[in-house]
Amino acid sequence: MNYTTHNETKDIDLNMSSGLGSIEVNYANIVKAFGEPLTEGFDDYKTDAEWLIVFEDGTRVSIYNWKDGVNYCGESGTPTEQITDWHIGGFSAVAVQRINEVLERE
Repeated sequence: MNYTTHNETKDIDLNMSSGLGSIEVNYANIVKAFGEPLTEGFDDYKTDAEWLIVFEDGTRVSIYNWKDGVNYCGESGTPTEQITDWHIGGFSAVAVQRINEVLERE
């Protein structure tokens, strides 16, 4: 399934979305699939990296770390490139499925 990220358009609205699940995957694999992240997420000091994605069926998804990186934990935080526990946000459980489908192809 095709998708567009925040790197191609600024019109991906995830306002009022919620956490739907999580994935264990290394940073490099997410970058390979979805490009470079936003480094200023929806909650600047609680996240270090975030991807916004919209799939061709209209499913809107965010992938982000939460309160485990340097922005939130300071020197004891995990550097972004070493984070492996990522949260998935969106509006329906289909969001988690779409992310897993893309990452399984990589």
